[in-house]
Amino acid sequence: MGVRLLSGGRKECVLSPSARSKPAPPKRRATINDIARLAEVSKKTVSRVINQSPFVKEDTRQRIHEIMNELGYVPDPQARGLAFRRSFLIGLVYDNPNAQFVVSAQQGVLEGVRGSGYEIVLHPCDRLAKNFLPEVMAFVERQKLYGVVLLPPVSENNKLVEMLRERNVHYVRVASAVIDGPAHLIVSNDRLATSEAATHLAMLGHTRIGFISGPPGFRSGKERREGFVEGLKAHGIDLPEAYVAQGAYTYESGIEAALQLLAQKPRPTAIFAANDEMAAGVYEAARKLGVAIPRDLSIVGFDDTPVSSRLWPPLTTVRWPLVEMGRAAAQKLLRAESGTPPAAADARPFSAHLVVRESTAAAK
Repeated sequence: MGVRLLSGGRKECVLSPSARSKPAPPKRRATINDIARLAEVSKKTVSRVINQSPFVKEDTRQRIHEIMNELGYVPDPQARGLAFRRSFLIGLVYDNPNAQFVVSAQQGVLEGVRGSGYEIVLHPCDRLAKNFLPEVMAFVERQKLYGVVLLPPVSENNKLVEMLRERNVHYVRVASAVIDGPAHLIVSNDRLATSEAATHLAMLGHTRIGFISGPPGFRSGKERREGFVEGLKAHGIDLPEAYVAQGAYTYESGIEAALQLLAQKPRPTAIFAANDEMAAGVYEAARKLGVAIPRDLSIVGFDDTPVSSRLWPPLTTVRWPLVEMGRAAAQKLLRAESGTPPAAADARPFSAHLVVRESTAAAK
């Protein structure tokens, strides 16, 4: 800094170029203690508001949010994790060959944690690998997860669930049958939904009906096949083993299984595939053989993924509410933090229902 003489003997301080360019010191970042002091509440109350706890009066919650907004306060996830000795992360653990299944479940879980301060971490795994259990548990411990959402068929592994319980890790299982208590389960009624699909084909006059099953070890595959058989029996129709083909929930397995079924004499006039990916494979097999849909062959799928309405003709399929189930699983995990007991509605299965499009028609 220098001094410059002005007229009349007055002096003026002049900043050097380096001093003029030096930025002003930044303001101190607001802390949770500042919020508590200004809101005239305890630090614990502010923490509860940040973590979406229901045990805070609404007027107090609103006052705290207003002060946080005025100060531009944003909770630090790492600091929160250190304070609570865990991360604010929820793991989504899956082993499923159907990419759209995983995307839909992920969308639902993300919707369920939105605004809660929690984030999700994806963990694909191989449930048939020798190190499956230690590998999943290493993931849980490395991330210090608050909880996990288990997708089928990983959700059907009771040994994994026991290990989570031993470590006091919250978990929710998404499944197609009742395999746990309401606090830990989101379930769909696949059996009833496939029975509805069987009834639809029977009412169209089909009696030679093929079935492409899910892969071995998937409870959903078992539930969907048994529901379909029950639906056919209600209309006096049998499902011969010759009209059953093993699928793997993939497009390629759908092609292979459909070629096997369409080689039967007489060939089926309708095919039910246990998911939409395999149903799309049936379309390709029919194209290769010159079989017209639905004139020569009616097709029904399961899931109602985006591909079902993009095929031509659009696919008749069972709408499985996977996004809603993922959202409910995440919300159930978050409720566990406050110790809120599951409501009676939590035990009810999610309903799947048939969406009739142009891939089915009356039998000839």
